[in-house]
Amino acid sequence: MTETDAGQPADEIPDAVSEARRLLQGGKLKAALALAEAELLDKPENTEALYIQAVTLRYLGQSGPALQALDRLKSQRPAYGRAYQEEGHNLKRLGDLQRAAVAYQRAVDLNHALIASWRELAALHKRNGNQRESDLAQAEYSRLSALPSELVSVTSLIHEGKLFRAEKLCRTYLQKHPHHIEAMRLLAMLGMKLFVYDDAEFLLESCVEFAPDYWLARYDYVNVLHKRQKFAKALEQARILLDAYPGNHAFQLAYANENVAVGNFDTALEIYDRVIEKHPAFAQPYLSRGHALKTIGRLDDAIQSYRSAYRAKADFGDAFWSLANLKTYRFTDAEINRMLARLDDPATANVDRYHLCFALGTAYEARQDYSKSFRCYEQGNQLKQQDTRYDPDGLDAAMRRQSEICTAELFASKAGLGSRHDDPIFIVGLPRAGSTLLEQILASHSMVDGTMELPNIIALAHRLNGRRFVSEEARYPGILADLSAEQLQNFGDSFIEETRVHRAGAPYFIDKMPNNFMHIGLIQLILPKARIIDARRHPMACCFSGFKQLFADGQEFTYGQEEIARYYKGYVRLMEHWDQVLPGKVLRVHYEHVVADLEGQLRRILDYLGLPFEENCLNYYQTDRSIRTPSSEQVRQPIYRGGLDQWRNFEPYLDVLKRDLAEEISRYPCPDSLQPSAAG
Repeated sequence: MTETDAGQPADEIPDAVSEARRLLQGGKLKAALALAEAELLDKPENTEALYIQAVTLRYLGQSGPALQALDRLKSQRPAYGRAYQEEGHNLKRLGDLQRAAVAYQRAVDLNHALIASWRELAALHKRNGNQRESDLAQAEYSRLSALPSELVSVTSLIHEGKLFRAEKLCRTYLQKHPHHIEAMRLLAMLGMKLFVYDDAEFLLESCVEFAPDYWLARYDYVNVLHKRQKFAKALEQARILLDAYPGNHAFQLAYANENVAVGNFDTALEIYDRVIEKHPAFAQPYLSRGHALKTIGRLDDAIQSYRSAYRAKADFGDAFWSLANLKTYRFTDAEINRMLARLDDPATANVDRYHLCFALGTAYEARQDYSKSFRCYEQGNQLKQQDTRYDPDGLDAAMRRQSEICTAELFASKAGLGSRHDDPIFIVGLPRAGSTLLEQILASHSMVDGTMELPNIIALAHRLNGRRFVSEEARYPGILADLSAEQLQNFGDSFIEETRVHRAGAPYFIDKMPNNFMHIGLIQLILPKARIIDARRHPMACCFSGFKQLFADGQEFTYGQEEIARYYKGYVRLMEHWDQVLPGKVLRVHYEHVVADLEGQLRRILDYLGLPFEENCLNYYQTDRSIRTPSSEQVRQPIYRGGLDQWRNFEPYLDVLKRDLAEEISRYPCPDSLQPSAAG
C-alpha cells in the first residue's frame, strides 16, 4: 500500500472496517470490497467503509462506481481531503485531467500532507504549461517526501482535525528527536489550533533561533505573534522574511498585513499596490487591501478593491462576503448571478461556498426577499458547521464550572488581592449585541482609549488550564482557588503591560472581547478595580443577527438556531450568577435603551465609570479612528432605530429561536416605544 491509501488509523474505526482495511493492504481486493459493502448495508453513513469501497473499486479498475462512492463520501464528509485525492486518481485514470487537477488541489487545500496529490499537481501543471504552479507543487512534494513518516502523519492528522492523536504522536517523536525543527513547528501548530498560543510562540521562537533560515517556521512565528497581538514583534519578523526573500509576494503581503496591524496604513497600501501591479491575477492582495481601506473609512476604494478580488478569482467567496459585510453595500443583479453560478459549480470549495451563501443572504435581505435570504443564511450556516468542531455540551459544562467554582466565598477569600490598576474597561456579552457601538461612544471620551477585541484574558484562561487530553479533567477555573496573592497580582500587572501597545495614552482603555463574560471571575481576581459592562440586546434580535453573520474567527455557536439559542441561555444564566456573587460589579446596558435615550444611557455609563460627561461621546460617529469589526460602517453613522426589529422580517422561519428563547424573551426589559412584537 502507498501513502495514497492511508486513511483513519485502525484503532479509531469499527472492527469490520479495520478488517476490510487489512484485507485491502494485503491485496485481497474482492474480499475487502465485500466486507466494506456488507458494512455499508448495515451502516450506510460509515465514511471509512465508503473510503475503503472507493479505493478498492479503483484498484479493481472500476472508476465509475468508485466516483459514485466518493460522491456519497464527500456529501457526508465534505472536508475529508483523502476523498478528493481519491477522486483525482479516478479522474486521471479516466483521462479527465482538468477535473483531476481541481480534485487534487481541493485535496491539498483540505489536507496539506497528501504527498501523492502534490506529486500529481506538479505533473499536471507542468503538462499544462503552468511552470510556476508546477514548481510550487514540486517543492512541497519534495519537502514532505523528505520528512520522517511520523511527521507526515502528524501533519495529516492535524488537517483532519484529530488533534489529540496528532499531539501524542508528535510528542513521542520529539522525545526521540528533541530538537527536530519540523516536529517543533508542528507541535506549535497544534498549540495554535488548541489556543495555547504561549506554547506555540515559545516553540516557534526556538525554531527560528535554531534554524534562522527555515522560512516556514518564521512565517508561522509571524502568525502566532499576530494571534497574540504582538504586532510590533510580528512586523519585525515579517521584515526579516521579506529581506531574505524580497521577491516573495506571500512575504510581502505578510509584511503589509503587519503594517496594518500597527497602524502604518500608508506603508501597507503601498506594498499592496506594488504586489498587485506585479501580480494582477492574484486575488488575495485585493482583498487585504480592501480590508485596510475599510478599516480607515475609505469605503468607496474598499469596494473597488473587493470587486477586483472577485474579478481575479471568480469563486472567491470572501471577496463577495467582504462586500456584504460592509452592511451598507447593495449587490447588482450581475453580481448576484455571479454568486449563484459559483455556488452551483461543483468545483467551488466549501469555504468559498459558505461565504457566497452568507453574501447572497445579505443581498436578498436588502431586496426584501426574505424567503430566499433565509434559505441562503441557513445553507451557509450548515456548510460552515461542517468546518467547525463546536462542542455545546463541553461549553455548557465550562459555564457550570464557572458558577460552581467562582463563589462569593472564593471572592471574599481573595479580597484585597490582585493588581491595583484600574485602567481596564471590559465590554462583554454576545457578538452583535452592541458592544462596538458602546466602545465607539466611550472611545470618543478624552480619557478613554478604544482598542479591539483583546485575546489576553482568554489566553490566560487557556494557560491556567494547561495542556491536557480530552479524557483529563480541566484545571481551570478550579485552579483559581489555589493562586497566591503574588500570582494574582502578577497576572493583573502583566495584562496591563501586554495591552499597553494598543493604547494611545489615555488613563483608561477598553477591551471589547465579548467572550470575556465567561471569565469575569478571573478578571475580578486579577484586576479587582476593572469596570465591566454587559452589552445586551433582545434575544431574538441578538441571536438572529449572530445567525446571519459569518465571523472571521471563533463564535462557532452562532451557526445554527438551536446552538445560538442554547449559548444565549447559558450566557444569561452565567451573568445572573456574576450578579449574585459580585453584586454591583457589572453594569448592564441594553442596546434598545441606548437607541431610545443615548444621552441618558451615556450619563449612566459615565457615572458608573467615574468619568465626567463629554459632548463628543454623543457625536461618536464623527470620529476618524480605525475600526476593525463587522459593525465598522454602521457605527460611523448616527444611531438609527431601523435595525432593532429586523429579525421580524424572518419571523416565519425562526420557530426554533422563539421556542428555545421563550423565557428570555418574556423577561427582557425593553422601552415601550421600542418593544418588539411578542414571539409566538
